[in-house]
Amino acid sequence: MFCKSDANGYREVLPGISMKTVVYGEHTLMTEFRLNKGSILPSHEHIHEQTGYLVSGRMILSIGNESYEVVPGDSWNIPGGVLHCAEILEDSVAIEVFSPRRDEYLQ
Repeated sequence: MFCKSDANGYREVLPGISMKTVVYGEHTLMTEFRLNKGSILPSHEHIHEQTGYLVSGRMILSIGNESYEVVPGDSWNIPGGVLHCAEILEDSVAIEVFSPRRDEYLQ
């Protein structure tokens, strides 16, 4: 699968948090998240392993009992079943890959 860059296709999943599925395969799915300053990603968990990279902005990311100040170029991995949340400190863009594929993120 190949996906050409496109400014369309984002959907708001929480106040101030929009996402777009960029590309996916049988086992993985990649998303681009746009996160507005002041938005909160509430604590949650899911079965999917989640690997991310911060393209721009700044946030506090909590994974389990640890919290990290994330700046552009930082990356993370969240195992399935681990609680995580985020506080967005600046307008941010993050790329995340999920495995297994999150079919609910397919449009």
